[in-house]
Amino acid sequence: MEKGKRFISVLVGLLLVLMLAACGQDASGGSASSGSDSKEKGKDDKLKIGLSVSDLTLERWQHDRDFFVAKAEELGAEVVVQSANGDEAKQLSQVQNMLSQDIDALVIIAINSDALSTVVDQAKAEGIPVLAYDRLINGTDIDAYVSFDNVRVGEMQAEYLVEQVPSGKYFLMGGSPTDNNAKMFREGQMNIIQPLVDSGDIEIAGDQWAKNWDANEALKIMENALTANKNDIGAVVASNDSTAGGAIQALDAQGLAGKVVISGQDADLAAVQRIAEGTQTMTVYKPIKSIAEKSAEVAVQLAKGETPESDSSVNNGKVDVPFIKLDPIKVGKENLVDTVIKDGFHSYDDVYKNVAEGDRPARP
Repeated sequence: MEKGKRFISVLVGLLLVLMLAACGQDASGGSASSGSDSKEKGKDDKLKIGLSVSDLTLERWQHDRDFFVAKAEELGAEVVVQSANGDEAKQLSQVQNMLSQDIDALVIIAINSDALSTVVDQAKAEGIPVLAYDRLINGTDIDAYVSFDNVRVGEMQAEYLVEQVPSGKYFLMGGSPTDNNAKMFREGQMNIIQPLVDSGDIEIAGDQWAKNWDANEALKIMENALTANKNDIGAVVASNDSTAGGAIQALDAQGLAGKVVISGQDADLAAVQRIAEGTQTMTVYKPIKSIAEKSAEVAVQLAKGETPESDSSVNNGKVDVPFIKLDPIKVGKENLVDTVIKDGFHSYDDVYKNVAEGDRPARP
């Protein structure tokens, strides 16, 4: 009997040991194994970055996309790119779609700086960091902003024109009224122009904004401005190359292309060709490779949970956003070769293809 009890005790003890071992395997082995698998997966998987582009029909943003994707991939990240083609509602929808694709960071080139707070709030609620690329996003908590000194861009545009035409009638051709950058360009332009308006040297012949930076919109605006002023306009402060192109079409129809000084921005190929030919006065070159690659670096840092270094901050109506600021460059006929061509942004042959050999500068 005693022997039987001992046998049962040993058997029960053995069963308990086996049960505890099994439980321990489920609790620690399974869990640890699962955690190990997850960790290993996180180590092996590429970071995924969502890039929402305002409008890839514009040449400028095609360059940005290409440089951004190349740099991000070099840094080990995969990039999901979508273009809203100037449609605000489409951009909202596309960003929401990106948030469902398990991205590690979200980069937005905004169409409307004031219309994205809901999706940015959603991203932040899901723990996804957000970078505003070139255009600030207002009224929400974003992690970083990479752009050029946009007030300085506007100052450069006005400075160049004022050097050429220090007095007379100026027409102000603003960019998209929903783009925060367009307002910053105007701020910079007026830093230079307003004192000359106050002194009576410059008269503002008109001030309008081209929806979505559209060249056709700029063409119509310029046609109406020329009619209203009986062609008496000496300078057009156009905020980018697309609006400059539209305005130059209207000027050309009146025989004024090359006679009225006009600014631009972005160093689009058509614009630098116009500068080489003499119908556009200047552009502001923002080295696209620099902003695209810096943005890719910052996006990867954010995706990894790191904090990028910033030069300053800018308030977007809700928070002080870390601002990584880059320097723009004035470009006119005199330095086309030393800027956009030397950088490889455009080729010598492309820029001067409509200029007679004898009128071209020396090759770099």
